[in-house]
Amino acid sequence: MTYAVTGASGQLGRLAAEQLLATVDPAEVVLLTRDPARLADLAERGADVRAADFGDPDGLVDALKGVDRLLLVSTDVVGARLEGHVAAIEAAKAAGVQHVAYTSVPRPEASNPALVVADHAGTEQALRESGLAWTMLRNNLYADMQPPTLAQAAATGSLVVNTGAGATAYVTRADCAAVAVGVLTGSGHGGQAYDVTGPAALTAADLAALAGGAGTEVAVVDLSDEAYAAALVEHAGLPAPVAELLASFGAATREGYLAEVTDVVERVGGRTPTALASLLG
Repeated sequence: MTYAVTGASGQLGRLAAEQLLATVDPAEVVLLTRDPARLADLAERGADVRAADFGDPDGLVDALKGVDRLLLVSTDVVGARLEGHVAAIEAAKAAGVQHVAYTSVPRPEASNPALVVADHAGTEQALRESGLAWTMLRNNLYADMQPPTLAQAAATGSLVVNTGAGATAYVTRADCAAVAVGVLTGSGHGGQAYDVTGPAALTAADLAALAGGAGTEVAVVDLSDEAYAAALVEHAGLPAPVAELLASFGAATREGYLAEVTDVVERVGGRTPTALASLLG
């Protein structure tokens, strides 16, 4: 059996690559990246590192030859990645790949206000229609991204959000990688859509309590979506499209799209899910 990971030099892709190398014979591991030099250390450990670009369909077919199971890690070009994802799926089919696991988002349905949904829903549809065996890995928001926000809240005494009373089941990238490797190397995962979550769904009040710690009070400041996006631009210096994207995740949280907690990390990934609190210094 040969396993491949796309975007293997990215944050999630590299974690999956490292866990895969620790799980199977490195000779069975193919790592795809636009810049093979970034994975020289994993090549030294025995992985077959291949150059691959979703914008080069013919080259992608060549890069996927001999691969049985593929982890398709979604790219980060929000709103402009569906074409590349579809090209990767078509290349996988042409190359003879048997099973594709794709990193998606929870509840990629039309009513979900998160701006990433259209890309993921389109990719899921293309994968279902491809004739390949598939598994959807619907990863919740990354816990890894929260410590800087909570540190800032602790410093200012305010946690500014637009999430209302909604909750998010934050999950670490490492736990998502463990689930991905569990799917690639295990059995019985074809045709499954897994919600990959942390051990608890946390509200803004929960996050404020974590930020404050012992003896410090952090107040929650809950804004409208528009005001929150504007604050991210004005005070955090974020580009407007990024601010709007983050605000859309807040809206998805407020409307309950990210609150479900599952046992997938333990059941499929074989590890205890990591609590957000354990990431805080």
